[in-house]
Amino acid sequence: MKILLKVAGGIDALNSLVGRGVTWLVLIVAVISAGNAVMRKLFNLSSNAWLELQWYLFGAIFLLAAGYTFLRNEHVRVDVLSQRLPERTQVGIEIFGVLFFLLPAACLVLWLSIPFFWDSFIAHELSSNTDGLIRWPAKLLIPVGFGLLILAGISHLIKCIGFLRGNCNNPMTVSNGKSSEEALAEDILAAQQAGNPDQSAQGR
Repeated sequence: MKILLKVAGGIDALNSLVGRGVTWLVLIVAVISAGNAVMRKLFNLSSNAWLELQWYLFGAIFLLAAGYTFLRNEHVRVDVLSQRLPERTQVGIEIFGVLFFLLPAACLVLWLSIPFFWDSFIAHELSSNTDGLIRWPAKLLIPVGFGLLILAGISHLIKCIGFLRGNCNNPMTVSNGKSSEEALAEDILAAQQAGNPDQSAQGR
């Protein structure tokens, strides 16, 4: 189990590195988008290459950060009922979800996206737009992004099993001991109380 947890740690380090790198893409996209808007509005100049680069980078942000987001437990969860269950039961449900939903779906997309990218790469596919970019880098993002998500799922699965065996902490909680949903619920409650202090006082 210790070896598997080290493997999970290596996967987490990889996704963390990619996630930190992707944060810079957000800034780059903002600069490119603002630059395109300024050039178009003030000088009536535009380029399909820069416009396509924007959505290439948007795709990179969402696809490459998927594994890091899963590592941080920031993906949307619909688990109102499971939150009422004991912690170990919640982790058991998480293992079931990763094994029978996340990994099969992500592996299927990965399998189908590899020839999708490869055909584009071999054919040197170009955009049909004037001055457009080559297509294969955008298509490469799909298998790479889902590959990172699969690795994150495997890491999460290892840590869930490790928690049930008593070898590590609950991977479904963040550093402050609260899940993302619990933290969000507390933020919403605090905002409601701040907006209606009289009701908050009556509740006490």
